[in-house]
Amino acid sequence: MKLTDTVRFARSAATGYPLRTALSVLAMAIGVAAVVVLTALGDGARRYVVGQFSSLGTNLVIVLPGRSGTGGFNPANAITSTPRDLTISDAAALRRAPSVKRLAPLAVGTSEISFGGHVREGMVAGSTSQMLEVRNFTLAQGQFLPDDDWNRGAPVAVIGAKIREEVFGTQEAVGQLARVGDRRVRIVGVLASTGTGLGMNTDELVIVPVALAQALFNSNTLFRILVEARSREAIPAAKNEVLEILKTRHGGEEDVTVITQDAVLATFDRLLGALTLAVGGIAAISLAVAGILVMNVMLVAVAQRTNEIGLLKALGATDRDIRQAFLAEAAMLSTFGALAGYVLGEIGAFLVRQFFPVFPAQPPNWAIFAGIGTALVTGLVFGVMPARRAARLDPVEALMKH
Repeated sequence: MKLTDTVRFARSAATGYPLRTALSVLAMAIGVAAVVVLTALGDGARRYVVGQFSSLGTNLVIVLPGRSGTGGFNPANAITSTPRDLTISDAAALRRAPSVKRLAPLAVGTSEISFGGHVREGMVAGSTSQMLEVRNFTLAQGQFLPDDDWNRGAPVAVIGAKIREEVFGTQEAVGQLARVGDRRVRIVGVLASTGTGLGMNTDELVIVPVALAQALFNSNTLFRILVEARSREAIPAAKNEVLEILKTRHGGEEDVTVITQDAVLATFDRLLGALTLAVGGIAAISLAVAGILVMNVMLVAVAQRTNEIGLLKALGATDRDIRQAFLAEAAMLSTFGALAGYVLGEIGAFLVRQFFPVFPAQPPNWAIFAGIGTALVTGLVFGVMPARRAARLDPVEALMKH
């Protein structure tokens, strides 16, 4: 049989039983679509988290109070270890580290901001003038916190876009006197709208000098210290220098945790990359189910077309020709199913992006090729047995069956 004859045989077999063909194509399409959509969700989650961490700033080293480790419980540490809180003085001492470009101490709490009868509760972040560059904030109006003594809490504040809208309405916010907690402050700037980043919505943020925030919350401790290294290559050195300085200040005890942005990003990237592979593998199971359906459909086709197979053999078609004809039909069903599934998967991912714009649900290229390729291979593998059964039919017996 010529190639054109083989293709014509497969096409007539597929079009001769439209319902059977449609069910086979649909099963394969659902399997491929599941792979595309689920890997789009998994990879979207990975990119979303990476993007959120990247939006924090660049070359960041984050200092947290308390020591986190996996060394287990040590009774000696329970007696001698005296973990200390992070203070403004600790943050100021880190400025002398050679690999540190700039840093921003951070004290965080919630409080009410009120103006002209409008009251709104929001997150209050106490920091310094360098927080603007460390966190890559953008000002929409006014200016940021003044570059004053960190221990002196000037009565000024910078507010987020949503705070400005809800508290000040159509009035100009910059220059107005408002109340934050029990303190009167002057609004000196408004942040550009950026949305949520790792649980902190900057549009609902009120930034005040760090000493003022500590006075508001009646606390002299810091929530975090955000350190920016001089370059990407300087991040390990900055981490070591920060640890050494704080260890010296805390009586030789390493009672803080220092994490780097790159390390956090790499960890999340690996975890969510593995998750994407896992959900893609689970979705691929549906392709095996679709392959079994293709095999059943092909076995029925063999039973229904025994007379035609016998006639072809009587006219000189070899066992190889018959096998190729049925494998071509399986390949055709799998190809149409895979392509239809790819289109359905892309539509599904598009709908996710439309309903959740912040979530970059885009299927990775490897998942698309793997889904389509697996569908084709599955169809061919499960089409082998029906093809071999058709090829083994005796032409005389096949022609006698009705």
